Amino acid sequence: MSRPWPTTCAAQSCLTAEGGIEATLAFAVAGGRTSLLRQHVPYPFHVTQPFHLDPGRPDLATLYLQSASGGVYSGERLGLTATMGEGAAAFITTQSATVVHDCRGRPAEVSARLSLARGSLLAYAPDPLVLFPGAAVRATLDVTLGPGAVAVCQDGFACHDPGGRGAPFDRIQTETVVHGPDGALRITDRGLVAGATLGTTASPLGPYRAAGSVLLLGQLLGDSKALQIRIDLLGCVSGISALPNGAGTGIRLLAPDGGRLSLALALATEACFRTASGVDPAPRRK
Repeated sequence: MSRPWPTTCAAQSCLTAEGGIEATLAFAVAGGRTSLLRQHVPYPFHVTQPFHLDPGRPDLATLYLQSASGGVYSGERLGLTATMGEGAAAFITTQSATVVHDCRGRPAEVSARLSLARGSLLAYAPDPLVLFPGAAVRATLDVTLGPGAVAVCQDGFACHDPGGRGAPFDRIQTETVVHGPDGALRITDRGLVAGATLGTTASPLGPYRAAGSVLLLGQLLGDSKALQIRIDLLGCVSGISALPNGAGTGIRLLAPDGGRLSLALALATEACFRTASGVDPAPRRK
């Protein structure tokens, strides 16, 4: 499974949580390791203290971004801005998958804006969105890389009907924009999936019901055959290719369900993290 990565972009991209609720995190090197220098975390966001879990990279901080509200609701606009200081290294993940509830005709928005200074490393790996019947969400990601900076970015979604009636979500719209050190646009990727098409010949996912991607930005993954074999064994499908404009490597995933999507995302993110950091990632338990 593979398709070209778009390189065109509208004159201006609306990747903001303006008028919504935004959490801000700033990481910097202090005392030989990365620390959370500043934070503004309004409800429903909550963060743990940073952990240093990787013996091979003791400088790297892991932060769990949590939600106290039980998911994303109708009309909400939730944003995250994370800034990496020069040489800082961090891994941001979430407590679990995030449920998007019935939006009743008022789509929700979730956005992340990542800015990496020279020589920094950031793995941004939120667990997939779980789309309940009626869920409608726009998920956006904006990444700016400084010279020598590397980012690993994970995203995904799956559908679930707690009532067991097979009721579909409304839609999910995605947008990813990446800029390089000179401020020039490297890639733009947009997608739209309507829940009513799943299971039909019109579905962009074919017979699959969950999808995701992992981007390694600022670096190439190298040999991907072993990774693809491991993903295939999960019953998932992957497409791995170089991104346009020397932006890095892109991995797309299709899965039968959210559980297997999470496993495939973990494999892909681990491979990208290993390339970016030079070490095997430590377990990040949830």
